Amino acid sequence: MNLAARALLATVWLIQWLPLAVQAALGRGLGRLLHALARGRREVALRNIELCLPELPPAQRRALVREHFQWLGRSLLERGLLWYAPTERLRRLIHVEGDVHLAERSERPVMWLVPHFMGLDIAGVSTQIFQKRLVASIYQAQSNKVLDAAMRRGRLRFNQGDVFSRHESALPLVRAVKRGYAFFNLPDMDFGPRDAAFVPFFGVPAATMLAPSRMARSLAMTVQPVVAEMLPGGQGYRVRFLPAWDDWPSADAEADTKRMNEWIESEIRRNPAQYLWVHKRFKTRPAGEPPLY
Repeated sequence: MNLAARALLATVWLIQWLPLAVQAALGRGLGRLLHALARGRREVALRNIELCLPELPPAQRRALVREHFQWLGRSLLERGLLWYAPTERLRRLIHVEGDVHLAERSERPVMWLVPHFMGLDIAGVSTQIFQKRLVASIYQAQSNKVLDAAMRRGRLRFNQGDVFSRHESALPLVRAVKRGYAFFNLPDMDFGPRDAAFVPFFGVPAATMLAPSRMARSLAMTVQPVVAEMLPGGQGYRVRFLPAWDDWPSADAEADTKRMNEWIESEIRRNPAQYLWVHKRFKTRPAGEPPLY
């Protein structure tokens, strides 16, 4: 397994030297292959779209899933750019919009709310090469030690912050925020019922973490939404730093979480093919409800 992982990383390292348009074509080809082979994830994506966008006819849902897998293939292949390419090349490829310097100026700690679009890691890089505030984020440890080490190196190579495992205590993260780190927060995955509420996501009850609202309130944080988008071909990437929410969090964490999901829904409708449909967003169900997958 380690030998295969090293071969994979070497391949990704070599590909990142190619023009982005060539990488994009290769990535879309990889996505078509994944769509053909990864039946389980293909069915999860189709089911999610059926639940979230029921107004689409079946043929259009299938087409959306095919398009989604091509963006997914690109996001996997172009990880090499983010991990290995020179910073100046990344600065040319990533187009930032909005107030990317908010965290630098803010007297209060800043939480970036970043939903799971295909350009998620691009957003992470943008917070490290376009502004100077140290960045804290949470990551999912990989079972393969070689890939896990490569992921950590890639995300920390700009010496602009630290990453904390989701499976460990939140105290180191909280301490980092109190020391002045901005928090790159990924709020839209199903991690089970613990510390979560079932709030609507496209009208379907979804286990959604209450932690973003609670943490922002307890640490008096400023909350700024951030959305990343992969552009066609060799055009690069767009990362939108949206205006900070001046009335979030409130005293009602569940109401905040509902509003957060409504905002994510609106962003998905802008760019549905690039949302992470292969994640089982509705895996956890309220007591007594049958599974949706």
